[in-house]
Amino acid sequence: MVEMQYVDSSNIEAIGHDVAAQELHVRFLSGDLYVYHGVPQEVYDDLMASSSKGSYLNRVIKERYEYTKM
Repeated sequence: MVEMQYVDSSNIEAIGHDVAAQELHVRFLSGDLYVYHGVPQEVYDDLMASSSKGSYLNRVIKERYEYTKM
């Protein structure tokens, strides 16, 4: 399992990134876990640096990357 970092967000509990597999793991406060595929390191870095993780996720990641709900 990818190491998850807790984040300050009204909707997201924790985020992790598997560099080798280019997988972004997002666990929501609801407990749902989504894995977004093909996400490069720089997108993860931008997400983590964003002042609004949920907004960045909606604006950049959800539109571009396929995901699997775990």
